[in-house]
Amino acid sequence: MHSVLASHSHLRHVATSGRSGQHIAARPTPLRCCTSLSGTRRALTGSRASRHAHTVVRAVAQLVQDRADTKELAIYSVDPQLANHRDHLDYRWGQFTSVKENIEKAVGSLDEFSKGYEYLGFTRKGNKTIYREWAPGAKAAALIGDFNNWEPAWMNRDEWGVWSIELDDGPDGSPAIPHNSRVKIRLQSFHDWWVDRVPAWIKYATVPEGEMGAKYNGVYWDPPRGERHLWRNRRPRKPRALRIYEAHVGMSGEDERVSTYVEFRDNVLPRIKAQGYTAIQLMAIQEHAYYASFGYHVTNPFAVSSRSGTPEDLKSLVDAAHGMGIAVLLDVVHSHISSNADDGLAGFDLGQSQDMNYFRGGEAGYHKLWDSRCLNYSHWEVQRYLLSNLRYWIEEFQFDGFRFDGVTSMLYHHHGIDVGFSGAYHEYFGPQADVEAAVYLMMANEMVHKVLPDAITIAEDVSGMPGLCRPVTEGGLGFDYRLNMAIPDTWIRLLKHVRDEHWEMMEIVNALCNRRYTEKTVAYAESHDQALVGDKTIAMWLFDAEMYTNMSTLNEATPVIDRGMSLHKMIRTITMALGGEAWLNFMGNEFGHPEWLDFPREGNGWSHQHCRRQWSLVDTEHMRYCQLNAWDKAMMELDDKYSFTTSPVQWVTHIDQENQVLVAERGPLVFVFNWHPHENYEGLKVAAPEPGKYKVVLDSDAFFCGGQGRVHWDADHFTTPCTEEEGKFNERDQYFQVLAPSRTVIAYTKEREDPPQQQQQQRQQQHQQRQQQPWELGGSGSNSNSSAGGRFGAYLQSRGLDSDGNSGGAQNAERNGSSNSNSNGSSKGAASEGRFAAYIRQLEQERQRGGP
Repeated sequence: MHSVLASHSHLRHVATSGRSGQHIAARPTPLRCCTSLSGTRRALTGSRASRHAHTVVRAVAQLVQDRADTKELAIYSVDPQLANHRDHLDYRWGQFTSVKENIEKAVGSLDEFSKGYEYLGFTRKGNKTIYREWAPGAKAAALIGDFNNWEPAWMNRDEWGVWSIELDDGPDGSPAIPHNSRVKIRLQSFHDWWVDRVPAWIKYATVPEGEMGAKYNGVYWDPPRGERHLWRNRRPRKPRALRIYEAHVGMSGEDERVSTYVEFRDNVLPRIKAQGYTAIQLMAIQEHAYYASFGYHVTNPFAVSSRSGTPEDLKSLVDAAHGMGIAVLLDVVHSHISSNADDGLAGFDLGQSQDMNYFRGGEAGYHKLWDSRCLNYSHWEVQRYLLSNLRYWIEEFQFDGFRFDGVTSMLYHHHGIDVGFSGAYHEYFGPQADVEAAVYLMMANEMVHKVLPDAITIAEDVSGMPGLCRPVTEGGLGFDYRLNMAIPDTWIRLLKHVRDEHWEMMEIVNALCNRRYTEKTVAYAESHDQALVGDKTIAMWLFDAEMYTNMSTLNEATPVIDRGMSLHKMIRTITMALGGEAWLNFMGNEFGHPEWLDFPREGNGWSHQHCRRQWSLVDTEHMRYCQLNAWDKAMMELDDKYSFTTSPVQWVTHIDQENQVLVAERGPLVFVFNWHPHENYEGLKVAAPEPGKYKVVLDSDAFFCGGQGRVHWDADHFTTPCTEEEGKFNERDQYFQVLAPSRTVIAYTKEREDPPQQQQQQRQQQHQQRQQQPWELGGSGSNSNSSAGGRFGAYLQSRGLDSDGNSGGAQNAERNGSSNSNSNGSSKGAASEGRFAAYIRQLEQERQRGGP
């Protein structure tokens, strides 16, 4: 799908560029409230209140509550600009309520309606196997397969076009259709031609191995009790912070072949857990006959992709993830269906009219950009099919939510083809909007969240439609998050066309902050889209050919490698810090995986060389990939500790284009970005949200992640109050001063005073550490005399110390600014005698004062 950089209107973060020291605050523009709720309106439009996103969120929540007793949709209070499109939105709401009421009258509830898989397809009842299929375009139908030597078992049709057959168990009690046997349905069209099709509700489909161009067969999947997966773990709680690891099972191994669910479970899941991600998003799970489609040309929506294993294997993967506390999301495709009629759902279009079809008629039923079929979202049976599909993945496989692919294509009749969205509201509503698809999405989100209240639903929408991520009860479409697709587009465009010393700071801020703060966003710097053949990952743009020659730490880093390592860390960090309320990373991008993705196809000789992940690169400690991976893990740990991605507090306090500096607050953290290619800024003034002492909590220049170690982690950064003559500094009453090395990001937080009990625990831990011999501080097999060995050596190295705990002499002191004092406006111990020695002496003094 193409994507464009779209403006997202009334809750944008806007900032004014300026020189160093000038106030630049990015903040939401005031919401214009068109109601008589004056108190809440003042909360939204007050100059002080509008500075922070969390103020907007609280005020909107109050407006929604105030509107709860009225008949008007609450979405008009959330976004007053939507009132100009009241006719469209009221009509959409009316269609939703009408469709839902009709379903409730017929079957009792949307909940019951979504259990179609318990009636259609293959089911068991008593001692019978029952097969039902909706195929109103057929004049005759028969079930064929291994069970009857492919001889027709004729079916009966009811008034709604549902064909059915009941098969009695054998005399020995065995099912008429054995488990894991092949089946198809034979259909006669009204034009008297015959076709064999894979059943629409089939749970498993396979293709004969080693047979080029062979067609898929449906497989009857009903394993005996002893062969079924036994669930061992409960679903984890909804992640407090959603950090998504986007993964493709088939290409997750290092060997040049398709990897399996079991291999992913055993080899990749532990990596994801160790890295600190809280959810995985599994791609290409629904069966797709064409592997190179990346799983987006689905042929059999209910079937598990057989390339990687069986349904039971997939269940074991999900179960293992739950045991690790990781939520599992399914990349579900309901925006279109593969046009492959021989192997999939498209085969049930036998030329019948739209009112008897899974698909729309004429041009409306064909997606010209994707060469696929567009679903008939207004039809009862299509609604039941799609809603049941979601319910099936939740109930049968314990998925915790969905990433809906191609939502833009669903929302508009033009599918977003050759359309650029500017953010003007008339682009979202009117004749071009597909109300039938929107109504389906509303029903889908309502049903999913009722069946599984903690479910997570994410929309892949490039248009930025207002209300996409507002509750259905308000008149929104009900998603929890949308993907901020403009962000990766911006990064790739900058890397491709603009030298980084010419990057516009304002452009970066706008790309990251231009979103509605009443609707949650998933931020990401790149995904699978940027890795596909024909494009490049961020790492490829940065390192280019030197990925193959200069990524070893045994060799001195070249200027290209230095630049690439620095910008890779900075791009990912600023995106995570400012781009949304959740984070997404595609498998391997966390460590800068080299090369591109290219699935086996005729054009590359059916090669798997570029359809795999080279984990050995990150497992080799002397490779810089290992350092990038360590930085990614540090980002996840930072979010675990300070919950900045979920914080509604977001404020870009300083944008300095001349010096290429950005300063931003997110949650309790203050991020300082110096994008300049060679200028280091000593004593850089940073606005502080509160007075007190600030400390470094993340530093991209640290040795562990490939930096030069120019930042003092043990330095204390005390704030300086602004004088009356000076006035506020960037709208803050105080500031602190820091060292900002070139091409680095450093995160600070205010140091809190620990309660007495915690202080006592810390003293006990320090006492235990002091009792350890030096070699006990190192890793297993480490050399106690080597500063590079084990945890002790890593500790020294991360702080620029030699094996004796000294600071490295005059050279190190000069590099860090001063040997006795910190030029950043902070104080520290005498570095001339060794910071580690001073640290040990301080611990001893604490012990003498009453420590353990």
